[in-house]
Amino acid sequence: MFVLGVVAGGYAFWSAQNALVKPLTIPVDGLRMDVESGSNLSRILARLESQGVVRSARWVRVYARVKDQSSIHPGEYMIPAGSNAMDLVARLNSGDVTRYRVTIVEGWTFQQALSQIRNSKKIRSTDAGVSVQAAARALGIEGNPEGRIFPDTYIYRSGASDLDLLRQAFERMDSVLAQEWQQRAENLPYDDPYDALIMASIVEKETGVPWERDEIAGVFVRRLGRGMRLQTDPTVIYGLGANYDGNLRRADLRNATPYNTYVIGGMPPTPIALPGREAIHAALNPKDGNSLYFVAKGDGSHHFSSTLNEHNRAVREYQLKRRSDYRSSPVTDEDSE
Repeated sequence: MFVLGVVAGGYAFWSAQNALVKPLTIPVDGLRMDVESGSNLSRILARLESQGVVRSARWVRVYARVKDQSSIHPGEYMIPAGSNAMDLVARLNSGDVTRYRVTIVEGWTFQQALSQIRNSKKIRSTDAGVSVQAAARALGIEGNPEGRIFPDTYIYRSGASDLDLLRQAFERMDSVLAQEWQQRAENLPYDDPYDALIMASIVEKETGVPWERDEIAGVFVRRLGRGMRLQTDPTVIYGLGANYDGNLRRADLRNATPYNTYVIGGMPPTPIALPGREAIHAALNPKDGNSLYFVAKGDGSHHFSSTLNEHNRAVREYQLKRRSDYRSSPVTDEDSE
């Protein structure tokens, strides 16, 4: 009997070691598996045993109970090749799920951001993502939600909904705007943070050169202070919506829309894009100076002028006699390759 007990004990030890220590039977590029909400470890192990991945679900369950790792988290998991059953249990217990990322770009519209989110991998679609209006209602925003979500890279798990990411970006914008509002300069022409957000969106669209943003903001703030119209093309383009074909015409500048700052006084009724933190900071901390005008130089930067005569000369130099190398955006590393 003693010998049989030793043999049985040895066999049990071998079986446990074989089930727990040896690598799982999975492809060389790993095993991708989904754990649904409400599932449990026993069910997952039974399925993996039937697929030949786990050698003995019973021994793995015993190990998990001893280690107090029987609880699991739902989500998508990538189990690397070479992992054993103990690695599997630890990963499921810690919730080490596969994570994805989606990037919302500064200067995009709300619609572009919504499309990017909806088309991202493993995103669960909801009614909130059907349209801009539906998203606004789901976020509790009255009217046009333009500019109300923060452009950034967001990390999410498989099964996250479009509304989850929209809400995260919405709350992030509120947080950033509140922080920057607390650090604003004095004597700004804004009644509230939303006014600053409108200005920031214009600054975002007017230049891709980061060091010019506060100077661009300074021009617009001074124009508002003197009762001058902003006269900025991006607001006109936004107001044209789907009618904009890439060519801004003189007739467009005379077309009376709520966003045509060549016609209306003050700022448009809403932001025209999603501004990043730098643009928000610039709108709330505009650069001091005398410039009231600026014109694109063709290399992505602008020439700033304090008088109309100087501005007109700059227009003739940079706009009316455009060089063959004229650019509306700065040169990037990719352009120089």
